Amino acid sequence: MRPISFPECSLDYQDYTPCTDPKRWRKYGTFRLTLLERHCPPIFERKECLVPPPDGYKPPIRWPKSRDECWYRNVPYDWINKQKSNQHWLIKEGEKFLFPGGGTMFPNGVGEYVDMMQELIPEMKDGTVRTAIDTGCGVASWGGDLLDRGILTVSLAPRDNHEAQVQFALERGIPAILGVISTQRLPFPSNSFDMAHCSRCLIPWTEFGGIYLMEIHRILRPGGFWVLSGPPVNYEHRWRGWNTTVAEQKTDYENLQNLLTSMCFTLYNKKEDIAVWQKAKDNSCYEKLPKETYPPKCDDSLEPDSGWYTPLRACFVLPDPKYTKSVLTYMPKWPERLHATPERITTAHGASTSGSINTFHHDDGKWKKRIQHYKKLLPELGTDKIRNVMDMNTVYGAFAAALINDPLWVMNVVSSYGPNTLPVVYDRGLIGTFHDWCEAFSTYPRTYDLLHLDGFFTAENHRCEMKYVLLEMDRILRPGGHAIIRESTYFVDAVATIGKGMRWICRKEKTEYGVDKEKVLICQKKLWHSSNTGSR
Repeated sequence: MRPISFPECSLDYQDYTPCTDPKRWRKYGTFRLTLLERHCPPIFERKECLVPPPDGYKPPIRWPKSRDECWYRNVPYDWINKQKSNQHWLIKEGEKFLFPGGGTMFPNGVGEYVDMMQELIPEMKDGTVRTAIDTGCGVASWGGDLLDRGILTVSLAPRDNHEAQVQFALERGIPAILGVISTQRLPFPSNSFDMAHCSRCLIPWTEFGGIYLMEIHRILRPGGFWVLSGPPVNYEHRWRGWNTTVAEQKTDYENLQNLLTSMCFTLYNKKEDIAVWQKAKDNSCYEKLPKETYPPKCDDSLEPDSGWYTPLRACFVLPDPKYTKSVLTYMPKWPERLHATPERITTAHGASTSGSINTFHHDDGKWKKRIQHYKKLLPELGTDKIRNVMDMNTVYGAFAAALINDPLWVMNVVSSYGPNTLPVVYDRGLIGTFHDWCEAFSTYPRTYDLLHLDGFFTAENHRCEMKYVLLEMDRILRPGGHAIIRESTYFVDAVATIGKGMRWICRKEKTEYGVDKEKVLICQKKLWHSSNTGSR
């Protein structure tokens, strides 16, 4: 390739999120908040420039200190501080934002709130509950608290008038992704999460025929828990503060309970402002439902695991009865779950059970060896210098599994065009998402410390132009962050050339096997500040 050089984007692009860009919202309707969903620009509108950091940007505070504080200049939003200060979401103090652990429904601190939740759900204490999703996550204090309790949470929030909920979460070192339950399914397979949580998240669960709750039912594992705090729970004592009447709140609660019952959820526990429902563990309840009931069961025309630009439908997905070991109560407890062969691995490649088990264990062993080699090439890996990690094209999550004892977390990305192995990732107690790398990822700029690619361009170069994939990697990498790109020799030099044009410093290394046909490229993104001369 000929040398290439990319200009700087203008400074007003410092928080550019291409597929959730507020500048393009006016093109889309407000009905069911469709404007907040993914709407990627056409190829002729794509930016071919480097997204600058804010003025005064500093290397992020390291974990675990980052959970409680971050640099103001890295996420310079005063709006959320002014609007949410009375709820103790965050406080601006000097050059920093401090996170006291408050929230709309837990002004006394998230620790006390989660303690009460564990009383209601003992399975949160013994390794049964491992993966969770927090819809409308605020600054992700709930997910941050659960990390110490062995529970890994995907914190979900849209790019909205709170400006930067997800950016705050990732700056703190807590897993988060941009997203909204609107007209399309969330980018996760069915039966994935052990627990789902909504703390006054303002999602109208009973409106539009209950379609949003049907999506929670789809992604929740059989036997999994749905936790709701806030309206209409505890309406008898809270209704005066909600600008409503006790009769309206009573009706809302009854409608919610009826909808949950019609989908075979049962009220598991309830105390003060927190209510917990449990999804049915098997299909016996579903089989007893009348045929004319609402909501109806989904037919076979829609794949249950489909989660990439898949429209929401007013029906609920029945778990496949052959996967009895995927029920939460029958899953191995964490951490044994990480290396137990998931039952759903047989559907990933259509192989026999014995063949799938062998492939799974071989993959695990291979990545343990590779990680040992990567740590020699990149000594920062495994230290507090690397916290937010993305495996951009994982198969079974073995890269993440090999790093499980390090002070980091991994977002496992499975191609929406490849074999569906994401259920295996979740069954192992790891987290991830579907994505197509021909488009921008659902995150803010400067949110990951390490990006890992394994043979991506060999597999996807016919669909996704290398230049745009690498520019997207540059957008989401933190200054000082690294990329490990494992690729065939054919593509390595081209990647290095584009990397140089993005001001990356790259070096070519041998793989652990020392073969010539494959190389490992270690790249670092350098910190630079906008000269304000760049174009859009």
